[in-house]
Amino acid sequence: MVKIYTRKGDDGTTSLWYGGRVAKDSARTEAYGTFDEACSTLGVARALCTDSGADELAADILRLQDDLFVAGAELATAPEAADRLEDGVSRVTPAMVEEAEALIDRYMAEVTLPPKFVIPGGNLISAHLDVARTVIRRAERHVSTLVGEGEIASETLVHFVNRASDLAYAMARWIDVDDPALFEGRGR
Repeated sequence: MVKIYTRKGDDGTTSLWYGGRVAKDSARTEAYGTFDEACSTLGVARALCTDSGADELAADILRLQDDLFVAGAELATAPEAADRLEDGVSRVTPAMVEEAEALIDRYMAEVTLPPKFVIPGGNLISAHLDVARTVIRRAERHVSTLVGEGEIASETLVHFVNRASDLAYAMARWIDVDDPALFEGRGR
């Protein structure tokens, strides 16, 4: 049997990649923990897509989840070990930002937004995507705290987090119809 507990965190700290420990309630831990929360919420949306036949949307959600794990890995690395990160695996890249923008544009090209704020809950998939969007925005606030404290210098990470929440919004609006079967006629 594999044990998943180490007891090292019993003192209220957690380890960072490539060494170092921080408090479990530090801004850094809050940021990457919030990405983890967003990934879990996106997982619910993705499971619902699979059940509804929205396979392409499910694939795009999985891609966003993967990218959020990359952002989380970058945040979970001690600043002094940043040179050990690998682009696209444990460090966010400009290409990841560009790919998110392309997906946002693709989804929004098929959406007509109402002239008011959108109230979440058109269907289960869009509702979970909207929850994920708000969780990613919370992570963005934690990242902003880290930038303000000089703990993060990566503008690319900041840009990616902003686009990630926009992407969740765009996906939610695309699938936000009363009858999820209606999205099939939208050229996807």
